[in-house]
Amino acid sequence: MTDPNAWMKVDAGLRPSVDLRTDQAHSARVYDYLLGGKDNFPADRAAGDRVISDWPRAHTATLAARACMHRITRRLAEVHGVRQFFDIGTGIPTAPNLHEIAQGVDPACRVVYVDNDPIVLAHARALLTSAPEGRTAYIDGDLRDVGKLLVHPVLHETLDLTRPVALTLINILHFYSDEVARPLVEQLVAALPSGSFLAVTTGTADSAPDEVARAAEHYRNAGIDSYQRTRAEVERFFTGLELDTPGVALANRWHPDGGPTLDDSEVTVYAGIARKP
Repeated sequence: MTDPNAWMKVDAGLRPSVDLRTDQAHSARVYDYLLGGKDNFPADRAAGDRVISDWPRAHTATLAARACMHRITRRLAEVHGVRQFFDIGTGIPTAPNLHEIAQGVDPACRVVYVDNDPIVLAHARALLTSAPEGRTAYIDGDLRDVGKLLVHPVLHETLDLTRPVALTLINILHFYSDEVARPLVEQLVAALPSGSFLAVTTGTADSAPDEVARAAEHYRNAGIDSYQRTRAEVERFFTGLELDTPGVALANRWHPDGGPTLDDSEVTVYAGIARKP
């Protein structure tokens, strides 16, 4: 990025001050804690510890989900030639971030990040370290405000929506019920041109039902909605699209790259990508 202050300009709606509400657990910060990060507070660690107490493999499952995001991004760029990414529900920056993976394949890749969590906004600079040939931008926005996102000037200044775009919804849909999530996904996909991709990772209880049920209850007790889906329910997000191999699969089975071999019971996220005809 040539202008060191450009991050301040990527969204005219960036809030001048950020209320992190550190006394309440936030999904992004609990996720950061489970990843082993440091951008979290006592309320987040308390929620994470309650999850871990009932599900000691939560850290492993979270790392597996993050590693799957890396493989999804790399496959979209390397195999499918995607050069534009629209990432909604970005989360706290954790290197390597999506743009670093994509630009490792082609430095000209462009990425628009979206999140509504105040701590992600506070760390937005870390998401804007683009290679000179490409570009990254950040929108302080909400998945539930699809109409606003699709007309946002930052989106249109950064991505060419007449060319294929990868819409990446990584570990966000399990915070929304199907009644809320499916129409939003359908609206976003409808706005993208032919040849675009939808990439999803989302939580499931199929592989560890008892542990995930208890973890979900801890999330809800901390004020964080949690909805776990079966494989068939995840597949419905891809209705009308062309699923890439191996279809919807547990994260450890989605194009493994020779990393640690995990048992299915250690992985609680389904992953899949599909092309819009």
